[in-house]
Amino acid sequence: MEKRPLLVLDDADIEQAAAGAVFGAFANAGQICMSTERIIVDNAVAEAFIPLLARRAAALPAALTGPVVDMNTIARCNALIDDALAKGARLLTGGKANDTHMSPTLLDGVTREMRLWREESFGPVKAIIRVHSEEEALAVANDSEYGLSAAVYSRDSARAWNVAQRLHNGICHINGPTVHDEAQMPFGGCKASGYGRFGGRAGIAEFTELRWITIQTQPRELPF
Repeated sequence: MEKRPLLVLDDADIEQAAAGAVFGAFANAGQICMSTERIIVDNAVAEAFIPLLARRAAALPAALTGPVVDMNTIARCNALIDDALAKGARLLTGGKANDTHMSPTLLDGVTREMRLWREESFGPVKAIIRVHSEEEALAVANDSEYGLSAAVYSRDSARAWNVAQRLHNGICHINGPTVHDEAQMPFGGCKASGYGRFGGRAGIAEFTELRWITIQTQPRELPF
């Protein structure tokens, strides 16, 4: 199950990162193949970033996020919330629902023991994972068998570029949300997310058989 990461490094613009995280996580109630599932934040900025993120998420009107597709989604999301809370996570905003209108939900302190670490909600239930370094952020982000979309927030574009190169994802957006697509760009993932691409030349290439044809314009000497 996809667990698209958004990394907030210790030098990130936290306002920009919070805006990108909220949009990427809760647009269409989190039911987009690129939706942010894990918000990985460096402890150096966590105390400033997380309350800001929670306020933004709590302020989203239902008309913007919309409902989930069915009650099966609600059952899955409710179970993920129950499991995380039972194992020590903290509910910052949102929570369980009884119908298909589920509020944006953030759980802080998510750990590997919790289902939410690995299982995709494909709904508005998101994990916040605190880390102590860039290396740990990368290790956590790459701790998934899937790899479609990712995002990295940092004021240092060269640093963010280096981090992006080490992420095991087919797509990575620097200082932008995980939800982003352009018709001319090669869209696709890696690992269990698949290896094909669509969009622009890459899409044409998927339906093209590469061939090699030669023509000898004059006689040449052969080995024998």
